[in-house]
Amino acid sequence: MNPRHGEIWLVDMGMVAKTRPAAVLIADNLDVPRSLIIYIPITRQNRGSELEVSLGHLSFLDPESVANVQGIGSLPSVRFERRLGTLAESDLKAIKAALIKACAL
Repeated sequence: MNPRHGEIWLVDMGMVAKTRPAAVLIADNLDVPRSLIIYIPITRQNRGSELEVSLGHLSFLDPESVANVQGIGSLPSVRFERRLGTLAESDLKAIKAALIKACAL
């Protein structure tokens, strides 16, 4: 099972950060071998930054979870352990808007 755009997966970050949820951002329709999956980590700590997107309470995440756009990264697909759920379209749009702002795209 491959991670798909807009899904939340439990990911082995391979460091002290341990295993944590992350939102998959890589597009599904790319015509390239996907050895790396681009993701945004999800955390419980909301520092009020404009680059943190509040996700509210999702049934598969703790209350007050936020997507930390500053933590964008990529990892091999084998590090994505388990699919937790799918983001609402409004949450995915908010994450993309924060990413556009963060990267001046």
